Amino acid sequence: MRIEIYGATEFKTNCLSILDRLAHNDVDKVTITKRGKVVAILTPPPCDAQAVNDIHGFMRTSVSIPDDLDLTAPVLDEPVLAERGILHQ
Repeated sequence: MRIEIYGATEFKTNCLSILDRLAHNDVDKVTITKRGKVVAILTPPPCDAQAVNDIHGFMRTSVSIPDDLDLTAPVLDEPVLAERGILHQ
């Protein structure tokens, strides 16, 4: 992994060239420090295909449905207004 570290002043001076290097994948990560402490980490954006793969299914396994829950059963105990002919209220 190609990592570069810049102080805030040096980054400010070379910002556009550093961003170009990130965009062309010449560097994997840029760390920016201020007074010796890390204040930002820059990485290039993922390619479009990788971005889609990361989004699709990212919440998989985050929800569980109890075995005894019927997802097709009505959830309202009261009649729906449309059943009584009331379309807008």
